Amino acid sequence: MKTLPLEGITVLDLGQVYQGPYAGFLLAQAGATVIKIEPPRGEPVRHRALISKGNAVPFAMLNANKRNVSLNLKSPEGVELLRSLAAKADVLLENYAPGVLDRLGAGYDALSALNPRLIYASATGYGLSGPDRDNLAMDLTIQAVSGMMSVTGFPDGPPVKAGPAISDFLTGIHLYGAIMTALYSRERTGRGQLVEVAMVEACYPAMASNLADVFNRKAAAPRTGNRHGGLAEAPYNVYPASDGYVAIISVNESHWVGLATAMGREDLIADPRFATVRDRLRHIDLTDEIIGRWSAARTREEITQACRRNKVPCAPVRDLLEVTQDRHLHDRGMLRAIDHPEYGEILVHRTPLILHGAGAPDYVPSARLGQHNAEVLCEYLGLPESEISALHESGALARASA
Repeated sequence: MKTLPLEGITVLDLGQVYQGPYAGFLLAQAGATVIKIEPPRGEPVRHRALISKGNAVPFAMLNANKRNVSLNLKSPEGVELLRSLAAKADVLLENYAPGVLDRLGAGYDALSALNPRLIYASATGYGLSGPDRDNLAMDLTIQAVSGMMSVTGFPDGPPVKAGPAISDFLTGIHLYGAIMTALYSRERTGRGQLVEVAMVEACYPAMASNLADVFNRKAAAPRTGNRHGGLAEAPYNVYPASDGYVAIISVNESHWVGLATAMGREDLIADPRFATVRDRLRHIDLTDEIIGRWSAARTREEITQACRRNKVPCAPVRDLLEVTQDRHLHDRGMLRAIDHPEYGEILVHRTPLILHGAGAPDYVPSARLGQHNAEVLCEYLGLPESEISALHESGALARASA
């Protein structure tokens, strides 16, 4: 028998794109019954299937193990259905702009009056209060305004966004944490609460290293390329190999001694220019030049193995094709190929949160738009088939996609 920690918890997932849906995915993988509420035409990432199968994979990745109801919140009947479902749910999560659901009569105040045990989780760009509350927010704009983009790239180049949608996923992880904290609090108090996560605030702690110059000199942090964000570690860089690049980092003197040994340059250990991290930082260009000359004459595998033998943190820079074929990730079950009913054979991931002894749910591919309309409304609200049919006819519910 599998023991799933969130079994019996019902979540209404109104999340769109990445941040909300990822929080919902983590909840579903922990055993919660997650009901994804989508607008009649579906959420934006679902539409990427019109571009290509590959562009649709993010929807499949983040919406596995969720039931799907397509609800028109622009109709009074649709809003009333949401309110009725919320009266029976444990959690509602959403990442609409602040005030959108309040104006529809489905915000926290309205829903908590119906269900005082409801945890209402809101993810926004700037938070539910403050002068920037109503500014539009997307991953790119949050990377810009948070300062994240200003410290990404090389000193002689323009600001660069991070390759992944990092602010979206940082927010989704924090939203999951807020929901779990509120569920724990409810066990003690018997009451739900409003929890919120602002994207710009979720990003700030990730720049801990980069804040050094702000605190030291009241100056903007520089872009340091692949060097340490606070220029507090050396070596710390990406170095050329004969077949690509490798990342090498030293955070204590034993790492430096190990690297010098791996390079066959034990003479560097006693060299006063490299004796301590402060010395290496003063001679950072020379430090990187010496390592780069050594690495450029060797393959990624040769460099990585030499570093591992000498206990130096090192890894090859891999492209995503290599990552998707990684034996370690497949052996651990993080990555697996499935035959998706809409997208065919695709690669999907499990939750990174492994609770030993708690089991895991069987994988259920992401649902078609509106696939569970009748099932959910009958199960939770007791609506007869005739009433559900009428709701489809009125447009309050969108019919399931073929």
